[in-house]
Amino acid sequence: MSTIDTGTHAEQIACSHLQTQGLKSITNNFRCKLGEIDLIMRDRDYLVFIEVRYRKSTFFGTGAETIDLRKQSKLIRTAQLYLQQHHKNHYPCRFDVISITGPLPEAQIDWIKNAFQI
Repeated sequence: MSTIDTGTHAEQIACSHLQTQGLKSITNNFRCKLGEIDLIMRDRDYLVFIEVRYRKSTFFGTGAETIDLRKQSKLIRTAQLYLQQHHKNHYPCRFDVISITGPLPEAQIDWIKNAFQI
């Protein structure tokens, strides 16, 4: 399985997991010149921007630990552009991280709500 295929599979697992928790999918892989957001979902009254990270093991750390300030800033700018283009209503927003570790599809899923803020 290629890296792209693995990433796509991890995003599908994350989306399915979040849907079982009551979130509603809005879009996958929103791309623009500023960057990409893996999943955009609704959680009740919140618009949730989700970064999915997959690691085969935690030898070099968890997926969540790889989201540094630079990546956070890029996600925030991309989300702001998404909001300008698609959501004229003012929804409260948050940034979540799904960290998936281990062999797919039996991997461990860690959901970090409100992982960082603007």
